[in-house]
Amino acid sequence: MGGGFSACASWLELSASALRHNVEVFRALEATRGSGPPRRVGAVLKGNAYGHGFQELLPLVHPRVDVLYLITPQDGLAVRAFERKHGLAPRQVLVIGAIAPEEAVALAREGVDAVVADLSWREAGAVLRAARLERPLRIHVHIDTGLGREGFTLEQLPRDTGFLAEHRDVFELVGALSHFSNTEDVTEQEYALAQLQAFETGMARLVEQLSPAHPPQRHIAASAASLVLPRARYDALRVGISLYGLWPSAETRLSARLVLGEVPSLRPVLSWRCRSQVVKWLPAGSYVGYGCTYRCSEPTRIAVLPVGYFDGYPRLVSGKAHVLVNGRRCPVLGRVMMNHVIVDVTRATTDDQPVTATLLGHDGDETVSAEALAGWAQTIHYEVVTRLGAHLRRVVVD
Repeated sequence: MGGGFSACASWLELSASALRHNVEVFRALEATRGSGPPRRVGAVLKGNAYGHGFQELLPLVHPRVDVLYLITPQDGLAVRAFERKHGLAPRQVLVIGAIAPEEAVALAREGVDAVVADLSWREAGAVLRAARLERPLRIHVHIDTGLGREGFTLEQLPRDTGFLAEHRDVFELVGALSHFSNTEDVTEQEYALAQLQAFETGMARLVEQLSPAHPPQRHIAASAASLVLPRARYDALRVGISLYGLWPSAETRLSARLVLGEVPSLRPVLSWRCRSQVVKWLPAGSYVGYGCTYRCSEPTRIAVLPVGYFDGYPRLVSGKAHVLVNGRRCPVLGRVMMNHVIVDVTRATTDDQPVTATLLGHDGDETVSAEALAGWAQTIHYEVVTRLGAHLRRVVVD
C-alpha cells in the first residue's frame, strides 16, 4: 500500500471500549483479594501487542494498568520515550525477552526492569559495573518450575545465581517470576499446582541467598491462571491474550464458570475489514483462482478482496472460511492468494458496487471470530492475530 489510504485497502479497527472493559474484568479479580497490598494488573504487549499494534495499543493501555510486559529492550525504551513525550508518570516496565549486556545498561539508565534467566548474565554484570551506573538494574529472576524453557531450575538455585550476590551494586532483585506449562488445555490443574509449589520453594531459596531490601514481587499468572487459579495471582497478573478479549481456550472458559461461578464477558478488541477491489458476475462453469480448485455451479457474483496470506489471512482457510458482507456470510472461493481473496457475494449485494467485507469481527448479527478463523486454518487464535501484517493500517475506534 502506498502513502495514502486506498479505497481498496484493508484495515484493523481497535476498540478502546472493549479494551477498557477487559482490563476491568481483571481489576474485579483484584477486588476479591481482601487484605494485603494491592495486586498489580499488568498488560503483555509482546508480539506487536498480539498483532493488534504496539504503537496503537500503548496509549490505550498505559493509563489503565500497573505494569507493562514487553519482549524486546527496544519496546521498553519506547515506553519511556512515550512517557517523556506526553509528560506521563513512569509505569513499571519489564522486558521479559532476551537482552544483550549493552542493552542492559540502557535499561538500567531508564529504570526498566529485566528478567535474569541464565548464566549469561554474569557477563552483563561486568558490563554494568564498567558503565558506572547511577542506579542498579532492576531484575526479576526467572525460575523454571516445569515449562522447560527459560529460567533457573530448583537444582540450579542457589548454585548458579551466586553471581547476583557478587554484583549487588549493579543488580537489584525486585521480583521473581515463572510461567505455567499447562493451565490452558486442561480443566484439572494438578501440574500447575506442582509448579506453584516449585515456585514458592525457589522464591524462598532466592530470598535466603540474596536478602533483598524489600520482598520481591511474585508473578506467574498469565490470562488463564489469573482467571481460574486464584492461588497463582500473587502480586501481579500478566494478562496477555485476554487483554485483547480472547479466551485462552475453551477449557479456560469452562473452568472460569466452575471457579468464579460465572463466565466473565471478554470483548474482542480487534476487527479486520476490507474494501473490495472488484465486484462482478462470473458465468456458470467459471473457475475461480489458482489451480482451478473451485468451479461455479451457477452464475455467481464475486468480490475480489485485496488481502491474502501476505497480510496474515491464512492460506489454509481456502475453501473453508467465510467473510461477512452486509451482515451475510460469504464463502471464500478457491485458494487464498498472496494478495487476494475471492468471495461469493451473490446473496449479500444486488449490484456490482464496491462492498466492505469483515474478515474478523461483527457485521449485523453475524460474527467471524479469531477462534473460528484459527479452526479453519488448523492452528490457534494466538497465531492468527499475531501474524496480522504490521503494514496493515490500525484505527482506534470507541
